[in-house]
Amino acid sequence: MRILLVGAGGVGTALARITARRPFADLVIADYDLARAQRAAAARDGYEAVQLDARDERAVAGLLAQRGCDVLMNAADPRFVMPLFRSQAVVWQTAVNPVVALELIEGGAWSGAGVLGPEALPPRPFLDLLTEYGSPWACEERSPPGR
Repeated sequence: MRILLVGAGGVGTALARITARRPFADLVIADYDLARAQRAAAARDGYEAVQLDARDERAVAGLLAQRGCDVLMNAADPRFVMPLFRSQAVVWQTAVNPVVALELIEGGAWSGAGVLGPEALPPRPFLDLLTEYGSPWACEERSPPGR
């Protein structure tokens, strides 16, 4: 799977480092600051760094096509890159581990078209894989006090 990762700040760099330890993804890391993209791309040989103004929808679409990317992952502040949301296949929210999710997409456990949040996809594969990543989960049913 070839992923266009937009944003090479703290979140994007962390994603590049985590993804570098898993065999399923090849990243093209884009940022408005090429040097920052290059630092994030140093996480693994073969990652590519490019300069991109993600506010330019045509430039984003062109880069996706030119580099043969299957997935667009946004790690930039949405206030600055709203056009990306017309191109993304999946929207990730805080506390959802995007690396786990990408592995589920690549393996076929998660699929869909359009802009989907994690609540639109089956939770069990995500939760099971989250445990493999060292982040176990639990669910506990509770009644409100007095009932």
